[in-house]
Amino acid sequence: MKIKGLRWWTISLIALVTIINYIDRNALSIMWPQISKEFNLTKEHYTMIVSFFMAAYAVSQSVSGKIYDMIGTRLGFVFSICIWSISSGLHSISGGLFSFATLRCFLGFGEAGNWPGAAKSNAEWFPTKERAFAQGIFNAGASIGAIISAPLIAFLFTTFGWRATFPIIASFGLLWLIPWLLINKGVPSNNPYITEAEKEYILRGQQGNTNNDDKPLSWKSLLRIKQSYALIISRFFLDPIWWMFVAWLPIYLSEKFHFDVKQIGLFAWVPYVGAAAGSLIGGWISGFLISKGWTLNKARKFAILTGGIICFPALLLTANANEPLQAVLLIAVILFGFQFSINNIQTLPGDYLTGKNVGSLSGLGGAAASIGVLICMWFVPWLSKISWSYFFFMGAVLVPLGIASLFIFSGPIQKLNITEQSK
Repeated sequence: MKIKGLRWWTISLIALVTIINYIDRNALSIMWPQISKEFNLTKEHYTMIVSFFMAAYAVSQSVSGKIYDMIGTRLGFVFSICIWSISSGLHSISGGLFSFATLRCFLGFGEAGNWPGAAKSNAEWFPTKERAFAQGIFNAGASIGAIISAPLIAFLFTTFGWRATFPIIASFGLLWLIPWLLINKGVPSNNPYITEAEKEYILRGQQGNTNNDDKPLSWKSLLRIKQSYALIISRFFLDPIWWMFVAWLPIYLSEKFHFDVKQIGLFAWVPYVGAAAGSLIGGWISGFLISKGWTLNKARKFAILTGGIICFPALLLTANANEPLQAVLLIAVILFGFQFSINNIQTLPGDYLTGKNVGSLSGLGGAAASIGVLICMWFVPWLSKISWSYFFFMGAVLVPLGIASLFIFSGPIQKLNITEQSK
């Protein structure tokens, strides 16, 4: 049996599991107003719990990248999803700060693998001109997950309570494994379900498919390549912007506008509509420009810069937002610009490398991003006590730092000669 458009089925499944990833991830922050009251936990305690999550996330990004390069994306996703789904379900038996922090640690380790896994899968399944759009579909999954999670978690919470909510959402990832294992039987070159026409189209459109980076490189070798730092440093600065809202938006709405869990469910999904649009449009635009004759280098950099130009002023304006609707609409613009840029940044491992190193480089970028998030997270309780405006000013500072670092280190975005670059 042959399946037409198998690459689109593959990325759609990855987008679906990314939705599930964000439902599991956001559940604690959405229900935090109630959970914190029940266990007498403070904002500082929440920061500690998030830090455990992010520390494990940082370790897992680099480790998972290597694991996916070793065992492939098919089994790699099984590995990640089993860890995060089981740990998500076990939140139901938490008894306080220590158990929440421990379980978030395991959740972070499992969930982080989704990102290097997706980057590697896109490099395997899509020609260069379609890769950013495929990454946009995947990243839109994160945004849709955030859109769905707020009302879904609020509904489950009000219907069943927080303890029952965790195992319900944990079951989603385990059920997802069924279609994944049925459809994904291997990479395009040996998948029995792919048509010959699609296989030829994919392989013909992948630049440097047989160049000399098909052997696994150590992290040390990857870190000798200057272009690696375009990904690593830009994500160190830019990713905290996304996590500022993933981790703190419900608490911002609770403290700034005195929202309860039900009201958070009504408002917290709005910004992620902007994020989903930014993922898809940012991914589409670079592919469109390449099809019109732009070089890969020019198209990627144009999209990255455009996203930064959108994101920066929106962060400054949100610092002075005094109405909840005004705030969430401006945050939607922030996340639109962020995803417009980051979607193209996340394609860099596949743009620079092929073979068994895409997941590893993507993982290093993700680890750097997690470290940046950890650092910024510890500023949030202190800044928000002074004023939530400083929260947004911090984000505004990160945008030019992230964009500038990418332009400084990237060189021309194209396939690299690893032998020369890693000396």
